[in-house]
Amino acid sequence: MGSVRCVGRSFSPLDEELELQAGSLSPYLQEQLTRLSVWIPSFARAAELFEVFTGAHVSPSSARRQCEEAGAMQVALQEAEVERLRQEPVREVRPERLVMSVDGAIVPLVGGEWRECKTLVVGEPHSLQGVNGECVVKSERLSYFSRAMEAKAFRWQALVETERRGVAMARAVASVSDGAEWIQGFVDFHRHDAVRILDMPHVGEYVNRVAQAVYGEGMPQARDWWQAQMHGLKARGPAPLLAELRGLCDAQPHCSVLSDSLAYLQKREGQMDYPAYQADGWPLGSGIVESANKLLVEDRLKGSGMHWAGEHVNPLLALRNIVFNDRWDEAWPQVALGLRQQVQRRRFARQQKRRHPPQPDPQPAPQVEAKPRTRTSAAKPKSQARPAPTTDAKLRGPHRPSPDHPWRHSPVGKARHKPWKPYEPPKT
Repeated sequence: MGSVRCVGRSFSPLDEELELQAGSLSPYLQEQLTRLSVWIPSFARAAELFEVFTGAHVSPSSARRQCEEAGAMQVALQEAEVERLRQEPVREVRPERLVMSVDGAIVPLVGGEWRECKTLVVGEPHSLQGVNGECVVKSERLSYFSRAMEAKAFRWQALVETERRGVAMARAVASVSDGAEWIQGFVDFHRHDAVRILDMPHVGEYVNRVAQAVYGEGMPQARDWWQAQMHGLKARGPAPLLAELRGLCDAQPHCSVLSDSLAYLQKREGQMDYPAYQADGWPLGSGIVESANKLLVEDRLKGSGMHWAGEHVNPLLALRNIVFNDRWDEAWPQVALGLRQQVQRRRFARQQKRRHPPQPDPQPAPQVEAKPRTRTSAAKPKSQARPAPTTDAKLRGPHRPSPDHPWRHSPVGKARHKPWKPYEPPKT
């Protein structure tokens, strides 16, 4: 049986063979601790359950640190994948029909700030027979991508999911979302010819504002008018609703709620052809992304008393995407490998720093300004500089005190030079 030896002070072949990472936990326990920390909405609770399930004790701070490091590695891996996709897009997956929906959710940060976490959901629409005989479209095989970043950066980072699902190569794609401008830019970036569908419950909010403004808040007439308009919108399209709103605006020109709602819906009239969308088998609502905002983002990052550092949001979102996409077994080996390589690089850097410490820059001699020489009446005698004492005993030789040294005048010193006399006993 061969022996395993350490090379230097920073690498052990046995560590690599066993796939060990930093810390005292085994690779299996580190994986399970990270997985629990992603699912359980509290690092303290995750550490407690981890000890119950495995018998290994870890602190909540250890669970948080392990989760954040793994999430940061997943973010780095996906960013590297985005750079590769920008050079060589994947065009192998060719699905028949896809639906995608994009929206944002707000999470609290340290210091009282808030940040929007944007989420993309991609699925496959399937038509089902409803209870009342109506056609109900349900999206299946959902996958998610979430990040807290600006809209332009989010477009590029979402390539890892849109390319994996084949959004660019699908025969037909529909986008169901609200009317935010950044969402339209996102759709243009990934699939400019996608069918744009304005989320019907979102339209219902604007119609309800009009009903409350015209008939009074909470009045039965407002509810009946709202139901009639929404039923007509789903059956006949946006033209009758917009005509009704124009009539109300003419009757009440000073009502800002009516004019604002009409302007918003009239600008998006092309995204409200709901009878045609139903006939083509597309969903009319963005419930898939609304559910993702609640379950994927808010349930873990918006709990009671939670406040996150900005740099810790995306790592946790990246791991949440893995578990919600059911891709943990596929993604974790790459994350673990990246963490081991990161530890090796740190050890190697420390070793190189010990072996080759940085040399200080030579300091130039200080420039001393010469003082002007002054004439004196008498030249001062130059003092003779004493030679530096020699430290080597062999070169210095035996030391003899000077003639005027106090040792030569001491009684002890004189007694050493008296002549010897034989011992005489004292006289009695």
